Amino acid sequence: MRVLITGAGGQVGTELQRCAPAWVQITALQSAELDISDAAAVASCVEQLQPQLIINAAAYTAVDRAETEQAQALAVNQNGPENLARSAEHAGIPLFHISTDYVFKGDSQTAYAEQSETDPQTAYGRSKLKGEQAVMQLCSRHIVLRTSWVFSAQGGNFVKSMLRLAGERDQLRIVADQRGGPTSAAAIAKALWTLAAEYQQRQNAFTFGVFHFSGAPVVSWFEFAEHIIAQAAAMGLIDKQPMIEAIGSEEFPTPAPRPQFSALDCRKIHREHGIGQPDWKVDLSAVLAELAAG
Repeated sequence: MRVLITGAGGQVGTELQRCAPAWVQITALQSAELDISDAAAVASCVEQLQPQLIINAAAYTAVDRAETEQAQALAVNQNGPENLARSAEHAGIPLFHISTDYVFKGDSQTAYAEQSETDPQTAYGRSKLKGEQAVMQLCSRHIVLRTSWVFSAQGGNFVKSMLRLAGERDQLRIVADQRGGPTSAAAIAKALWTLAAEYQQRQNAFTFGVFHFSGAPVVSWFEFAEHIIAQAAAMGLIDKQPMIEAIGSEEFPTPAPRPQFSALDCRKIHREHGIGQPDWKVDLSAVLAELAAG
């Protein structure tokens, strides 16, 4: 199967290449190689490569900066998926698109299901929701995979920030009243390849649509930080364990408000495609081991 991966330089894009199965022939393009906000470039690329599946891992993910760079966020997160969706539909192929928990308001008492009402509270969230909507409206064969709290050994993420700060400070103050599901980029990539394999095997019976996929169990950023620091210390990744203090969101204001509760109900993807929730603690160990190996 010929697969076009966009956003190849990001966390998920990198992992998609690393764990690509033998039966796929991938063309993985970074944003410098394919600007998905350029409709003509996207159309030309798809026509030239003739992929049988597009996986869009490209995104503008600077949540706070999006508040002042809304045009840039919309170009990548709305216009990009729209261009890919049009080209995929024209070519008669599926588009797998990665989205986010930020499309929800983030004040639920229970995990968000795929059909839960969307109500993004940030420019980033609004741009991602518009991208989702474009994919759903323009490409009849689509997967929109919403995920959360992505981490890996590559790029910038919470895990790597905690390791850096642990080397710089004796005390860390971490928000304890925001809860969600940490998800490794590797787990997301494996889920996408599982979906691709199923699609290849039974195209006519394959279930498209919106699906949630995130790590379990649900934790706060404070609890996540505790696990990161404890495991990193045990593995010798950090020389000392800083004290970790739990604080409220009001003590750590950000330009873009974070969801207070953004756990995703992942039962649908298990029911329809047999994909279970990954244990983020196991995946965290793997990421820390990779970082330790250098």
